[in-house]
Amino acid sequence: MDNKKLALQVSALCSGTVIDHIPADKLFEVVNLLDIRGMSTNITIGNNLDSKKLGKKGLIKIADKFFTDDEVNRISLVAPNVVLNIISNYEVVEKREVKMPDELHNIVKCSNPNCITNNEPMPTLFHLVDRKKGTLKCHYCEKEKNVNDIELL
Repeated sequence: MDNKKLALQVSALCSGTVIDHIPADKLFEVVNLLDIRGMSTNITIGNNLDSKKLGKKGLIKIADKFFTDDEVNRISLVAPNVVLNIISNYEVVEKREVKMPDELHNIVKCSNPNCITNNEPMPTLFHLVDRKKGTLKCHYCEKEKNVNDIELL
């Protein structure tokens, strides 16, 4: 069998976005986060694919979909360090490694019931305090949370 055919585990995408290097155990969290079930375009989801970087990885290909900064920031909370490949005419025209931003605007719910964001109609704001540990701090009440324990809005 041809080596190219052996290497190709998922078919090529004409136009859209490939979310690559998703940790296999985080793939379906990313799927739920992006509300992929509601999309009408061609979607390919691969899990437990071989990866030199991760051992096993997940991958999502979405035709004709290009993510907003807000959507990318949401992805970074669930699966930091994924790679977004922007595809046009079957070619990768942009490749971005997703990193958690220093500030998260109206993405994370504060868990402090006394926080003003839970008692007044105002957007939340969190600052990334420790990127390695994944520690976020509420701008208003200063409560710290780990990204593994957050609730997304």
